[in-house]
Amino acid sequence: MTSSAKKATEVIRFTKMHGIGNDYIYINCMESTPDRLPELAIEMSDRHFGVGGDGIVLICPSEVADFKMRMFNNDGSEARMCGNASRCIARYVHDHGLTDQRRISLETLSGIKVLSLNMNSGGEVESVTVDMGEPEFTPGLIPVVTASERMVEEDVETSCGDVKVTAVSMGNPHGVIFVDRIEDVDFDTLGPELESHDIWPDRANIEFLEVISRSEARMRVWERGTGETLACGTGACASAVAAILTGRCDRKVTIHLRGGNLEIEWGEDGHVMMTGGATEVFDGIYRRQN
Repeated sequence: MTSSAKKATEVIRFTKMHGIGNDYIYINCMESTPDRLPELAIEMSDRHFGVGGDGIVLICPSEVADFKMRMFNNDGSEARMCGNASRCIARYVHDHGLTDQRRISLETLSGIKVLSLNMNSGGEVESVTVDMGEPEFTPGLIPVVTASERMVEEDVETSCGDVKVTAVSMGNPHGVIFVDRIEDVDFDTLGPELESHDIWPDRANIEFLEVISRSEARMRVWERGTGETLACGTGACASAVAAILTGRCDRKVTIHLRGGNLEIEWGEDGHVMMTGGATEVFDGIYRRQN
């Protein structure tokens, strides 16, 4: 092979981060953005041949906020919003010197989110609180197909029998199913089946929620375009909202996920506040053959 026939190599610098186990590959795009993003997400997210992750997250300049976020799931589909990823972005831009602010506005496909950094006594980011905005229950805006004004514990037919689904959007569509015991759920069957069910025009994230008390619940999530993840921030918010809406929980709820805990509060002003950690794992270089 002559030198002119050799494939060009694109060098992409990245940072691996996770929000209680929901791990993404973060790319600083403040100056330039890689090409062919759906393909890049599939390549880099592969846990055997790539970096490994639930997808890629791009940190970009914004004309309407401090920063802009774009994200692609590990199947190459673009997502509108991710609560765990937004917390990681807040920590990234702080720790990497892109801002000295402790209150950051972030443009997403689901609108502008406000992120607040909570610091420890040593001046390090201990956690991040995200104003996730107001939940959406209007079927056409979630979107979900139903004849009701709201889909609240509505029977949905599956291969495992009917399940009661509550539909909520937190910037992306969620279907919440209350269960007595998460261990008894046929998760690997119901997760993908409900994600692509006919009631969801754009597919949906599916959460199974076991309420422990008025202030605690356990959740397991099947994410649209990704499959099971250890945590889902918007899913935790949707689940807490569904539990409060149906009278199972009070306004402040700790959601226990497989990767850790999130504190969710649905305020009297209608806004949902989510607080949780954000962890940087390592930096690296990905060499992409073009």
